[in-house]
Amino acid sequence: MIPKTHKFLTSMQTLLLPKTLCEPSYVNHLFNFHQFRSIVKVRLKWVKNRSLDHIIDRETDLKAACLLKDAIKRSPTEFLTAKSFADWHKLLGLTVPVLRFLRRYPTLFEEFPHARYANLPCFKLTDTALLLDSQEQSIHQNYESDTVERLCRVLMMMQSKTVPLQSLHPLKWDLGLPDNFEKILIPKYPDHFQFAKAPNGIGCLKLVQWREEIAVSALQKSNESKEMGNEYQKFKRGQTTLAFPMSFPRGYGGQKKVRAWMEEFQKLPYISPYEDSRQIDPNSELMEKRVVGVLHELLSLTIHKKTKRNYLRSMREGLCLPHKFTRLFTRYPGIFYLSLKCKTTTVALREGYQRGKLVNPHPIAHLRDKFYHVMRTGLLYRNKGANLIPQEFLLKTVEDENELDESEEEEGEADDDYYEVASEGEGDEGSDAE
Repeated sequence: MIPKTHKFLTSMQTLLLPKTLCEPSYVNHLFNFHQFRSIVKVRLKWVKNRSLDHIIDRETDLKAACLLKDAIKRSPTEFLTAKSFADWHKLLGLTVPVLRFLRRYPTLFEEFPHARYANLPCFKLTDTALLLDSQEQSIHQNYESDTVERLCRVLMMMQSKTVPLQSLHPLKWDLGLPDNFEKILIPKYPDHFQFAKAPNGIGCLKLVQWREEIAVSALQKSNESKEMGNEYQKFKRGQTTLAFPMSFPRGYGGQKKVRAWMEEFQKLPYISPYEDSRQIDPNSELMEKRVVGVLHELLSLTIHKKTKRNYLRSMREGLCLPHKFTRLFTRYPGIFYLSLKCKTTTVALREGYQRGKLVNPHPIAHLRDKFYHVMRTGLLYRNKGANLIPQEFLLKTVEDENELDESEEEEGEADDDYYEVASEGEGDEGSDAE
């Protein structure tokens, strides 16, 4: 009975346009056939990717430096004392004291003694850091509509169309939201957002109006941009539903069982993360593919196509994710990569990177690359580094950022290091050292 049902489904899919795959009527028609199919258990090994680990390692320091820059800028005195940030290292994701971290990068942070307490170090932003900050503010203004749309998409994926501010703040840097976005961005768009309180009293951000024109996932957009090709050939290959791009680590190519399982997974109907999924059996294969789609979309909305695993956990209930959803990151290594660098766990979208670089970098990502170049120059040359940064490099526009110094790539071009470390489910649900 099951083979005949599957043949019927695939033949029906050839009569439908790709855009209709996420229509509610189509989903309601299809998920009934997949409600009671058991999930195949395939044990996979976690495989280290040196290229992505290098990017995550590098951007941990970059994020900490950007957050410290924003903190100094917010300060009424325009500087911070060593005493004020003494216990920030865990908050910033650093493995070293914040004082030592600031002294590493004299091209961004200028140290000087306190006016009253000579033994108390203080730090202010250098002229170079202020210039980069002004460029960042300009990008935020020029691409504000993109930021608003990205934030709307996050809210549209939530079941209640609201997200707690305490869950949104850790994602601020990953989503490319400006500093103090709740004060300078949200009030400008009362027809999009409003502040609300959850039943437990927690402050939340709420979507005011559903925007149907942007309720299209990144996967749907990428498939709409491709040519349809021969429908009959696609039908024979079982490719009439939306398929996730997969890039397997070396060592999986010979595992026929894994390949067969992934092919069956791709043939399942794709459910848009913006569709209501409450009627789907939470233990079905269809729900598993829906959860993969939600995680794929959320990572696609981030600037660097990655975020910390704990940040996703804080939004689990709002996104209607199962309790142990993080197992999917190692269960689908062709879609996600789970990194254990920097004493934390970070999940990245494999398709977002190619040869150690973002495939479609956002202007904010270009600016952050420039920010990191200034950091690295200060680390290598200390106080002399400020004189070694070309002025034309600092003034380079967003359109010219594709010509960044090749020295930034170093280990980023490295291939996968494909030794096996842990089985699926092992170490996945442990606590993170955030």
